[in-house]
Amino acid sequence: MRMRLFAKRLRNAKMSNVILYVILTALAVFMALPLVYIFNHAFKPLHEMFLFPPTFLVQQPTIGNFTQLFNSSTGDLVPFTRYLFNSVLISIVTIASVILVSSLAAYALAVKQFPFKALVMSLIMVSLMFAPETVAIPRYLIVSGLGITDTYFAHILPFLASPVAVFLLIQFMGQIPNELIDAAKLDGASEFGIFRKVVLPLAAPAVATIAIISFQGVWTDVEGSTLFVHDETMKTMAYYVTTLATGIAGQNISAAAGLLMFLPTFIIFLLFQRKVNETMVHSGVK
Repeated sequence: MRMRLFAKRLRNAKMSNVILYVILTALAVFMALPLVYIFNHAFKPLHEMFLFPPTFLVQQPTIGNFTQLFNSSTGDLVPFTRYLFNSVLISIVTIASVILVSSLAAYALAVKQFPFKALVMSLIMVSLMFAPETVAIPRYLIVSGLGITDTYFAHILPFLASPVAVFLLIQFMGQIPNELIDAAKLDGASEFGIFRKVVLPLAAPAVATIAIISFQGVWTDVEGSTLFVHDETMKTMAYYVTTLATGIAGQNISAAAGLLMFLPTFIIFLLFQRKVNETMVHSGVK
């Protein structure tokens, strides 16, 4: 009797697992539809984009959209490759700078004791509440006052002060045992040596998360090119995409540019998603 009851419960458990897997698989397929669409749409020839009824999957894929995109230029004869180069360069420098500045600030706030530390922490928390639009004018006044308009630094400077990055790193570094830092001091390590060889490697998941967040922000940013840069050769690809023709003739180029804007962020997230999950678990951020 007990064996029959156990076998029945086992069958019911297996059936419930199967139903759960089917539901999760259907949900995953549904959530993947936008990804499938953006990849297919970028390779559609122009005439397929205006078929009625519209098609979800491409019927005659072509790379001509990307060829036209890379051969395109603005009215000032600035080629697309120049915008792409600017975006890649600015993104790399910005990510490295944000990681360096934010990790140093977080190390001091998480490990050290100094006057007005609580006030600084409170200001960081308050700054998390501001929407980007509210600081657009102060950013412009600072950039113009420093005389760095029409330079790459005008794109980079607004991202250096990242409250989100500092907050995540503080939460992560605050959980590093003080015994490790004390042991490094006993071994004769300098303050920067402790930061570089002990604290920063242990905070690698948080650093990876910051890199993803910073890349998403700077890669899709158009504020710098719109407000701080007037020289067309110093503007980014995100800005160029917003200026593409919205008529019928420019739809294929816009589709290819949209995929190029999306693909780097998607690849970086796939590579570092495990680090992101570790950061959320260890920092207590829900």
